[in-house]
Amino acid sequence: MSAQNPFSWGSIRRILLGKPIPTSRASHERLSPLIGLPVFASDALSSVAYATEAILSILILMSIAALQYQIFITFAVCVLILVVAISYQMTIQAYPQGGGSYIVATDNLGTRPGLIAGAALMIDYVLTVAVSIAAGVAAITSAYPSLHNYLVPLALFFIAMVALANLRGVKESGALFAVPTYAFVLAIVLVLIFAISKSLGTPAALPHVEARNAAGKSLIGMEAAFPIWFIILRSFAAGCTALTGIEAVSDGVQAFKAPEAKNAITTLRWMAIILLSMFLGLGYVVQHMPTIYLHSTDNPEFRTVVSQVAAWAFGGTHHPLYFFVQFSTFAILILAANTAFADFPRLCSFIARDGFLPRPLARQGDRLVFHNGIIILSVAAGLLVYRYKGELDGLLPLYAVGVFTAFTLSQLGMVFHWFKKKPTGWGRKAALNILGTAICFAVLLIIAVTKFTEGAWVILILLVVVIAMFLAIRRRYDTMSSQLVIGEVTPAMPRGHTSLLLVPRVHNGILQALNYARVTDPDCQAIHVAIDERRIAEIQETWAEFGENVPMVVLRSPYRSLIDPVLDYVDELLRENPEQVITVIVPEAVSTKWYHKLLQENVAQQLKNALGMRPNVVVTNVKYFLK
Repeated sequence: MSAQNPFSWGSIRRILLGKPIPTSRASHERLSPLIGLPVFASDALSSVAYATEAILSILILMSIAALQYQIFITFAVCVLILVVAISYQMTIQAYPQGGGSYIVATDNLGTRPGLIAGAALMIDYVLTVAVSIAAGVAAITSAYPSLHNYLVPLALFFIAMVALANLRGVKESGALFAVPTYAFVLAIVLVLIFAISKSLGTPAALPHVEARNAAGKSLIGMEAAFPIWFIILRSFAAGCTALTGIEAVSDGVQAFKAPEAKNAITTLRWMAIILLSMFLGLGYVVQHMPTIYLHSTDNPEFRTVVSQVAAWAFGGTHHPLYFFVQFSTFAILILAANTAFADFPRLCSFIARDGFLPRPLARQGDRLVFHNGIIILSVAAGLLVYRYKGELDGLLPLYAVGVFTAFTLSQLGMVFHWFKKKPTGWGRKAALNILGTAICFAVLLIIAVTKFTEGAWVILILLVVVIAMFLAIRRRYDTMSSQLVIGEVTPAMPRGHTSLLLVPRVHNGILQALNYARVTDPDCQAIHVAIDERRIAEIQETWAEFGENVPMVVLRSPYRSLIDPVLDYVDELLRENPEQVITVIVPEAVSTKWYHKLLQENVAQQLKNALGMRPNVVVTNVKYFLK
């Protein structure tokens, strides 16, 4: 009956998530490069919307003259993107079954480095969702400033929407996100065409910059006491947010159609080409902007740098293409979280398979997605957005520490892989991975040092906490396994059996349970907990008539508890014979309407919980249904 009820949980779940997908259709749910690009590259591509702004926001703390280093920092980040992308291409070739940082580090460096890589990526994926959603909301508030007061509710709403789309299945979410991803690429290309055309013939000059805090105090030159190299390194570290998400394709190789590795590499190459083109183009354009607002009270509309570039390129904020840019930027930033939703659950499944996370995280749901991982990621990202009030400035300093930790370990793992396997051309490949290891480790140090006081210390503490959790879970699983191993000593046969039927009142439901009790144990006992002394005689009389000669034991309850007298009686029986098995039969009323359950006082679950910790005690529910 409940299956036909349109308001039952099962019916609502089918409406929201869709019908179950059989395992036999798993191969049909895999992705082509065309759909794989928006699924696994949306995070990396969307970073174009805030990475350039992050670079400028740090340089301006030195002086306006420091903005001249922006284009060189952009070039340096592009070189890093290229090195990391080529390295992950080789990783996919070496690990066609899926070679994320966790697997590569574990396979080549050992369990502990693998756990560090896994923990770093898990934390980074949570931050990816929080940062992407916050940046997307910031983009839409640039077009509609009145929404700025609703940052947190909007962010939480969009996290829920992306999670719901992913719970429906990878292929379905990929098709849904393809249009916004390609629309964003088209929008940035249009901005660059108009802006570069406008800047031709105009020499690059330092733009006029407005940067003030909420109190109206100018931020320009605020950190002039620091050496210029430190500011440049901080700015470079901020720009490295453009690399987040590059490893996603290597994590999800098995999500692609056959040949999996070839399609994954194609997707990775297109992602790198598009990302480099957009990021470098935007870095060039801002050198020709007449005015830029950063954290400014003179920027009351909270317009991002991309918004300002689009307005300058198209001649104002009322141009239709300006709104196309803003809405496509908003959409890609919101949907960039999809990269984390595609990879976080898959990463958790790998770690859970190795026994370092709860095993339910390794299980796919009926839509062929790791639904438990999706739910955990949603909750964690939602808490982070709530903690930082949806402000992008508070979240960005936490970003990139985890991902470069994973990059470094993955690159180092590949170095060991080439030296161990020595395939054709392994020397050249090892040299490239050695270069990648050195660069990624240097960037990691730069980010950790320059962002330490801004919040990077939080990530370092979280890394330790998550790794400690991994090890504690594995110890628990090892302890459980050691206790369940079949050895020379087999479990002793119980000596004796007692069945206890709980009888709160005498009615048809209790008599159904009595029939079951008599079938399983002809010598069963009935137990009645007496709260009202005046009703004992009535209960005993009715039981004598309908109880089929099963003896009844009346337990007094001076403190009106239905649970404690039963526990005391079971404990007394176990003291008399610790080697016996006691089966407690609990009749349980089941209503077919949820609102009818509000009228029932059902202590069955409480009894099961209370008796569940006692050895040699089995609790059996006998349900009777109320229409």
